[in-house]
Amino acid sequence: MREEVILSNQFKVIIERDEDGYFVASVPALPGCHTQAKTLPELMKRVKDAIKLCRLVAKKDARYREKIKRFAYEPSFIGIEFVTV
Repeated sequence: MREEVILSNQFKVIIERDEDGYFVASVPALPGCHTQAKTLPELMKRVKDAIKLCRLVAKKDARYREKIKRFAYEPSFIGIEFVTV
């Protein structure tokens, strides 16, 4: 188990805006940890709540800890490219 993931207080969050204008957040270190909101301040509140919930589940659920071991990753931002074809 990646105990450091569960104990960590800092997580990388990927934020995108969907076709309906909602902000969508994903936490790659915690599989299944996603949320959305209409505003960025609301999104940040919700993603903190989602992280807290996932950490709580990870402490109690061996199957979720296994998902963390198998699917979690720490993204490295490279950049955004526009490609014309």
